[in-house]
Amino acid sequence: MQEKLQALKNEAKDLIQGARDLKTLQDLRVKYLGKKGPITEVLRGMGKLSKEERPVIGQLANDVRASIQEAIDGKQGILENEAIEARLASETIDVTLPGRISSPGNHHPLTAVIEEIEDFFIGLGFSIAEGPEVEKDYYNFEALNLPKDHPARDMQDSFYITEELLLRTHTSPVQARTMEKHKGKGPVKVICPGKVYRRDTDDATHSHQFMQIEGLYVDKNVRLSDLKGILTAFAKKMFGEERQIRLRPSFFPFTEPSVEMDISCFHCNGEGCSVCKRTGWIEILGSGMVHPNVLEMSGFDSKEYTGFAFGMGPERIAMLKYGIDDIRHFYTNDTRFLKQFKRA
Repeated sequence: MQEKLQALKNEAKDLIQGARDLKTLQDLRVKYLGKKGPITEVLRGMGKLSKEERPVIGQLANDVRASIQEAIDGKQGILENEAIEARLASETIDVTLPGRISSPGNHHPLTAVIEEIEDFFIGLGFSIAEGPEVEKDYYNFEALNLPKDHPARDMQDSFYITEELLLRTHTSPVQARTMEKHKGKGPVKVICPGKVYRRDTDDATHSHQFMQIEGLYVDKNVRLSDLKGILTAFAKKMFGEERQIRLRPSFFPFTEPSVEMDISCFHCNGEGCSVCKRTGWIEILGSGMVHPNVLEMSGFDSKEYTGFAFGMGPERIAMLKYGIDDIRHFYTNDTRFLKQFKRA
Protein backbone atom coordinates (compact mmCIF):
# COMPACT_ATOMS: atom_id res chain seq x y z
CA MET A 1 0.00 0.00 0.00
CA GLN A 2 2.86 2.35 0.83
CA GLU A 3 4.51 1.67 -2.52
CA LYS A 4 1.20 2.38 -4.30
CA LEU A 5 0.79 5.75 -2.58
CA GLN A 6 4.37 6.78 -3.35
CA ALA A 7 3.87 5.81 -6.97
CA LEU A 8 0.66 7.90 -7.10
CA LYS A 9 2.48 10.90 -5.71
CA ASN A 10 5.33 10.64 -8.21
CA GLU A 11 2.95 10.08 -11.11
CA ALA A 12 0.75 13.03 -10.14
CA LYS A 13 3.68 15.40 -9.70
CA ASP A 14 5.11 14.51 -13.10
CA LEU A 15 1.77 15.17 -14.80
CA ILE A 16 1.28 18.39 -12.86
CA GLN A 17 4.67 19.72 -13.89
CA GLY A 18 3.86 18.90 -17.50
CA ALA A 19 0.47 20.68 -17.49
CA ARG A 20 0.34 23.51 -20.04
CA ASP A 21 -2.98 25.14 -19.15
CA LEU A 22 -5.35 25.65 -16.22
CA LYS A 23 -7.98 23.27 -17.60
CA THR A 24 -5.52 20.38 -17.69
CA LEU A 25 -4.44 21.26 -14.14
CA GLN A 26 -8.05 21.23 -12.96
CA ASP A 27 -8.60 17.84 -14.56
CA LEU A 28 -5.57 16.48 -12.67
CA ARG A 29 -6.93 17.91 -9.43
CA VAL A 30 -10.20 16.02 -9.92
CA LYS A 31 -8.40 12.86 -11.06
CA TYR A 32 -6.12 12.55 -8.04
CA LEU A 33 -7.89 14.45 -5.24
CA GLY A 34 -11.54 14.08 -6.21
CA LYS A 35 -14.13 11.89 -4.49
CA LYS A 36 -13.49 9.09 -6.99
CA GLY A 37 -9.71 9.51 -7.01
CA PRO A 38 -7.16 6.82 -6.02
CA ILE A 39 -6.26 8.45 -2.69
CA THR A 40 -9.90 8.50 -1.66
CA GLU A 41 -10.15 4.83 -2.60
CA VAL A 42 -7.16 4.05 -0.37
CA LEU A 43 -8.77 5.84 2.57
CA ARG A 44 -12.05 4.00 2.04
CA GLY A 45 -10.19 0.68 2.23
CA MET A 46 -8.58 1.46 5.57
CA GLY A 47 -11.01 -0.82 7.34
CA LYS A 48 -9.43 -3.87 5.74
CA LEU A 49 -6.00 -3.08 7.20
CA SER A 50 -4.66 -4.24 10.54
CA LYS A 51 -4.68 -1.94 13.55
CA GLU A 52 -0.92 -1.48 13.20
CA GLU A 53 -1.09 -0.48 9.53
CA ARG A 54 -4.05 1.94 9.74
CA PRO A 55 -2.26 4.91 11.38
CA VAL A 56 0.81 4.49 9.16
CA ILE A 57 -1.16 4.26 5.90
CA GLY A 58 -3.58 7.00 6.99
CA GLN A 59 -0.74 9.41 7.76
CA LEU A 60 1.01 8.58 4.50
CA ALA A 61 -2.20 9.08 2.47
CA ASN A 62 -2.71 12.52 4.04
CA ASP A 63 0.91 13.44 3.32
CA VAL A 64 0.57 12.35 -0.31
CA ARG A 65 -2.69 14.37 -0.67
CA ALA A 66 -1.02 17.46 0.83
CA SER A 67 2.03 17.06 -1.42
CA ILE A 68 -0.11 16.78 -4.57
CA GLN A 69 -2.23 19.78 -3.50
CA GLU A 70 0.92 21.85 -2.91
CA ALA A 71 2.23 20.94 -6.35
CA ILE A 72 -1.09 21.90 -7.97
CA ASP A 73 -1.20 25.27 -6.16
CA GLY A 74 2.34 26.07 -7.20
CA LYS A 75 1.70 25.14 -10.83
CA GLN A 76 -1.55 27.10 -10.84
CA GLY A 77 0.26 30.29 -9.82
CA ILE A 78 2.78 29.80 -12.61
CA LEU A 79 0.08 29.17 -15.25
CA GLU A 80 -1.98 32.17 -14.13
CA ASN A 81 1.03 34.47 -14.41
CA GLU A 82 1.84 33.06 -17.85
CA ALA A 83 -1.78 33.65 -18.95
CA ILE A 84 -1.65 37.27 -17.80
CA GLU A 85 1.67 37.88 -19.55
CA ALA A 86 0.37 36.30 -22.76
CA ARG A 87 -2.73 38.47 -22.65
CA LEU A 88 -0.74 41.64 -22.05
CA ALA A 89 1.54 40.73 -24.95
CA SER A 90 -1.38 40.12 -27.32
CA GLU A 91 -3.57 43.07 -26.32
CA THR A 92 -2.85 46.70 -27.14
CA ILE A 93 -4.56 49.86 -25.94
CA ASP A 94 -5.44 52.49 -28.52
CA VAL A 95 -4.66 55.69 -26.64
CA THR A 96 -6.10 57.75 -29.50
CA LEU A 97 -9.69 56.63 -28.79
CA PRO A 98 -11.87 59.35 -27.22
CA GLY A 99 -12.82 58.88 -23.58
CA ARG A 100 -16.30 57.95 -22.44
CA ILE A 101 -18.40 60.91 -21.34
CA SER A 102 -19.73 60.55 -17.79
CA SER A 103 -23.01 62.35 -17.23
CA PRO A 104 -23.31 63.56 -13.63
CA GLY A 105 -26.66 62.99 -11.98
CA ASN A 106 -29.04 65.77 -10.97
CA HIS A 107 -31.00 66.41 -7.84
CA HIS A 108 -34.67 65.61 -8.40
CA PRO A 109 -36.41 69.02 -8.36
CA LEU A 110 -38.65 67.94 -5.49
CA THR A 111 -35.66 66.71 -3.48
CA ALA A 112 -33.82 69.96 -4.19
CA VAL A 113 -36.74 72.05 -2.90
CA ILE A 114 -37.17 69.92 0.22
CA GLU A 115 -33.46 70.19 1.04
CA GLU A 116 -33.55 73.94 0.47
CA ILE A 117 -36.50 74.28 2.87
CA GLU A 118 -34.81 72.05 5.44
CA ASP A 119 -31.57 74.04 5.24
CA PHE A 120 -33.44 77.30 5.81
CA PHE A 121 -35.22 76.14 8.95
CA ILE A 122 -32.21 74.29 10.33
CA GLY A 123 -30.40 77.62 10.08
CA LEU A 124 -33.08 79.08 12.36
CA GLY A 125 -32.53 76.41 14.99
CA PHE A 126 -35.22 73.95 13.95
CA SER A 127 -34.49 70.23 13.99
CA ILE A 128 -35.98 67.56 11.72
CA ALA A 129 -38.49 65.11 13.23
CA GLU A 130 -39.94 62.02 11.59
CA GLY A 131 -42.79 59.65 12.34
CA PRO A 132 -44.59 56.57 10.97
CA GLU A 133 -46.54 56.76 7.72
CA VAL A 134 -48.97 54.15 9.03
CA GLU A 135 -50.40 56.17 11.88
CA LYS A 136 -52.79 55.73 14.79
CA ASP A 137 -56.13 57.45 14.52
CA TYR A 138 -55.43 59.17 17.84
CA TYR A 139 -52.29 61.01 16.66
CA ASN A 140 -53.62 61.71 13.17
CA PHE A 141 -56.88 63.22 14.38
CA GLU A 142 -57.82 63.25 18.06
CA ALA A 143 -54.56 64.67 19.41
CA LEU A 144 -54.94 67.46 16.82
CA ASN A 145 -58.39 68.56 18.01
CA LEU A 146 -60.25 66.55 15.34
CA PRO A 147 -63.06 64.71 17.11
CA LYS A 148 -64.65 61.51 15.82
CA ASP A 149 -67.41 63.29 13.91
CA HIS A 150 -65.17 65.82 12.11
CA PRO A 151 -65.64 65.87 8.29
CA ALA A 152 -61.89 65.48 7.72
CA ARG A 153 -62.16 61.97 9.13
CA ASP A 154 -64.52 60.89 6.39
CA MET A 155 -63.55 57.60 4.76
CA GLN A 156 -63.56 59.33 1.38
CA ASP A 157 -60.59 61.43 2.49
CA SER A 158 -58.42 58.87 4.26
CA PHE A 159 -56.95 55.44 3.61
CA TYR A 160 -58.02 53.40 6.65
CA ILE A 161 -56.36 50.07 7.38
CA THR A 162 -58.39 49.29 10.51
CA GLU A 163 -60.66 51.45 12.62
CA GLU A 164 -57.63 52.66 14.56
CA LEU A 165 -54.91 52.62 11.85
CA LEU A 166 -54.64 54.61 8.63
CA LEU A 167 -52.11 56.08 6.23
CA ARG A 168 -51.42 59.50 7.69
CA THR A 169 -53.22 62.35 5.93
CA HIS A 170 -50.68 65.00 7.04
CA THR A 171 -47.40 65.19 8.94
CA SER A 172 -49.07 66.90 11.92
CA PRO A 173 -49.07 63.61 13.90
CA VAL A 174 -45.29 63.97 14.08
CA GLN A 175 -45.83 67.28 15.87
CA ALA A 176 -48.19 65.64 18.36
CA ARG A 177 -45.75 62.79 19.00
CA THR A 178 -42.84 65.22 19.41
CA MET A 179 -44.71 67.39 21.92
CA GLU A 180 -45.76 64.29 23.83
CA LYS A 181 -42.11 63.20 24.12
CA HIS A 182 -41.20 66.57 25.67
CA LYS A 183 -43.65 65.89 28.52
CA GLY A 184 -44.80 69.47 28.85
CA LYS A 185 -41.35 71.05 28.81
CA GLY A 186 -40.35 73.46 26.06
CA PRO A 187 -38.99 74.58 23.80
CA VAL A 188 -40.12 72.40 20.89
CA LYS A 189 -38.77 73.57 17.55
CA VAL A 190 -39.08 71.08 14.68
CA ILE A 191 -40.00 70.68 11.04
CA CYS A 192 -41.60 67.43 9.89
CA PRO A 193 -41.08 66.46 6.22
CA GLY A 194 -42.59 63.27 4.83
CA LYS A 195 -45.09 61.50 2.59
CA VAL A 196 -48.82 61.76 3.24
CA TYR A 197 -51.79 60.01 1.67
CA ARG A 198 -55.36 61.06 0.86
CA ARG A 199 -58.15 59.64 -1.25
CA ASP A 200 -57.97 61.85 -4.30
CA THR A 201 -58.16 61.55 -8.07
CA ASP A 202 -54.76 62.12 -9.64
CA ASP A 203 -54.66 65.03 -12.06
CA ALA A 204 -52.39 67.96 -12.88
CA THR A 205 -52.72 69.49 -9.41
CA HIS A 206 -53.77 66.56 -7.16
CA SER A 207 -52.20 63.27 -6.12
CA HIS A 208 -53.22 60.49 -3.74
CA GLN A 209 -49.66 60.57 -2.36
CA PHE A 210 -47.63 63.73 -1.95
CA MET A 211 -45.05 65.38 0.27
CA GLN A 212 -45.69 67.76 3.13
CA ILE A 213 -43.48 69.78 5.44
CA GLU A 214 -44.88 71.07 8.68
CA GLY A 215 -43.21 73.20 11.31
CA LEU A 216 -43.83 73.63 15.01
CA TYR A 217 -42.45 76.03 17.61
CA VAL A 218 -43.72 75.82 21.19
CA ASP A 219 -42.24 77.84 24.04
CA LYS A 220 -43.11 80.58 26.47
CA ASN A 221 -44.23 83.88 24.91
CA VAL A 222 -44.35 82.67 21.29
CA ARG A 223 -46.48 85.14 19.31
CA LEU A 224 -48.14 85.42 15.92
CA SER A 225 -45.65 88.14 15.03
CA ASP A 226 -42.85 85.57 15.42
CA LEU A 227 -44.64 83.36 12.90
CA LYS A 228 -45.03 86.26 10.47
CA GLY A 229 -41.36 87.15 10.72
CA ILE A 230 -40.21 83.60 9.99
CA LEU A 231 -42.63 83.15 7.10
CA THR A 232 -41.56 86.49 5.59
CA ALA A 233 -37.91 85.39 5.67
CA PHE A 234 -38.91 82.02 4.21
CA ALA A 235 -40.77 83.61 1.28
CA LYS A 236 -37.82 85.85 0.46
CA LYS A 237 -35.43 82.92 0.63
CA MET A 238 -37.46 80.71 -1.70
CA PHE A 239 -38.85 83.29 -4.17
CA GLY A 240 -36.61 86.36 -4.00
CA GLU A 241 -35.89 89.28 -1.69
CA GLU A 242 -38.57 91.47 -3.32
CA ARG A 243 -41.40 89.12 -2.26
CA GLN A 244 -44.11 90.42 0.05
CA ILE A 245 -46.49 88.29 2.10
CA ARG A 246 -49.99 88.65 3.44
CA LEU A 247 -51.80 86.60 6.05
CA ARG A 248 -55.51 85.91 5.54
CA PRO A 249 -57.81 84.61 8.30
CA SER A 250 -58.69 80.95 7.86
CA PHE A 251 -59.74 77.91 9.89
CA PHE A 252 -57.83 74.79 10.88
CA PRO A 253 -58.98 72.62 13.81
CA PHE A 254 -55.51 72.47 15.35
CA THR A 255 -54.67 76.20 15.25
CA GLU A 256 -56.44 79.26 16.68
CA PRO A 257 -56.20 81.82 15.20
CA SER A 258 -55.51 80.28 11.79
CA VAL A 259 -54.11 82.09 8.77
CA GLU A 260 -53.20 81.29 5.18
CA MET A 261 -50.10 82.91 3.71
CA ASP A 262 -49.95 84.40 0.23
CA ILE A 263 -46.88 85.80 -1.51
CA SER A 264 -46.84 88.56 -4.07
CA CYS A 265 -46.73 87.04 -7.54
CA PHE A 266 -43.13 86.61 -8.68
CA HIS A 267 -44.24 86.45 -12.32
CA CYS A 268 -46.02 89.79 -12.56
CA ASN A 269 -44.81 91.47 -9.33
CA GLY A 270 -48.35 91.76 -8.08
CA GLU A 271 -49.88 93.37 -11.16
CA GLY A 272 -52.04 90.35 -12.05
CA CYS A 273 -51.40 87.52 -14.51
CA SER A 274 -52.47 83.95 -15.31
CA VAL A 275 -50.10 82.53 -12.68
CA CYS A 276 -51.78 84.41 -9.83
CA LYS A 277 -55.24 84.29 -11.45
CA ARG A 278 -55.19 88.09 -11.88
CA THR A 279 -55.09 88.69 -8.10
CA GLY A 280 -51.41 89.55 -7.72
CA TRP A 281 -51.08 86.97 -4.90
CA ILE A 282 -50.30 83.24 -4.73
CA GLU A 283 -51.32 81.02 -1.81
CA ILE A 284 -48.34 79.12 -0.37
CA LEU A 285 -49.18 77.57 2.99
CA GLY A 286 -51.46 77.39 6.01
CA SER A 287 -50.43 78.28 9.55
CA GLY A 288 -51.58 79.62 12.90
CA MET A 289 -51.14 79.55 16.64
CA VAL A 290 -51.31 76.06 18.15
CA HIS A 291 -54.78 75.46 19.60
CA PRO A 292 -54.81 75.29 23.42
CA ASN A 293 -56.57 71.91 23.21
CA VAL A 294 -53.67 70.49 21.19
CA LEU A 295 -51.17 71.79 23.74
CA GLU A 296 -53.12 70.33 26.65
CA MET A 297 -53.56 66.91 25.00
CA SER A 298 -49.79 66.77 24.46
CA GLY A 299 -49.04 67.56 28.09
CA PHE A 300 -48.32 71.31 27.86
CA ASP A 301 -49.90 73.93 30.09
CA SER A 302 -51.62 76.23 27.60
CA LYS A 303 -51.55 79.08 30.14
CA GLU A 304 -47.76 78.92 30.28
CA TYR A 305 -46.86 77.82 26.74
CA THR A 306 -47.91 79.05 23.32
CA GLY A 307 -46.73 78.08 19.88
CA PHE A 308 -47.24 78.32 16.17
CA ALA A 309 -47.44 75.72 13.43
CA PHE A 310 -47.36 75.84 9.66
CA GLY A 311 -47.71 73.35 6.83
CA MET A 312 -46.73 73.50 3.19
CA GLY A 313 -46.62 71.26 0.12
CA PRO A 314 -43.13 71.03 -1.45
CA GLU A 315 -44.71 69.99 -4.78
CA ARG A 316 -46.66 73.25 -4.96
CA ILE A 317 -43.59 75.30 -4.09
CA ALA A 318 -41.48 73.42 -6.65
CA MET A 319 -44.17 73.88 -9.31
CA LEU A 320 -44.24 77.62 -8.69
CA LYS A 321 -40.47 77.96 -8.36
CA TYR A 322 -39.65 76.05 -11.58
CA GLY A 323 -42.79 76.69 -13.63
CA ILE A 324 -43.94 73.04 -13.60
CA ASP A 325 -47.54 72.66 -14.74
CA ASP A 326 -48.32 69.06 -13.72
CA ILE A 327 -47.66 67.44 -10.32
CA ARG A 328 -47.49 64.02 -11.98
CA HIS A 329 -44.14 64.94 -13.54
CA PHE A 330 -42.52 64.52 -10.12
CA TYR A 331 -43.41 60.82 -9.98
CA THR A 332 -43.12 59.55 -13.56
CA ASN A 333 -39.27 59.42 -13.52
CA ASP A 334 -39.09 60.71 -17.09
CA THR A 335 -35.40 61.52 -17.64
CA ARG A 336 -36.33 64.17 -20.21
CA PHE A 337 -38.08 66.07 -17.43
CA LEU A 338 -35.37 65.48 -14.83
CA LYS A 339 -32.51 66.57 -17.10
CA GLN A 340 -33.93 70.09 -17.17
CA PHE A 341 -32.85 70.63 -13.58
CA LYS A 342 -29.08 70.84 -13.44
CA ARG A 343 -27.13 70.36 -10.23
CA ALA A 344 -26.26 73.70 -8.71
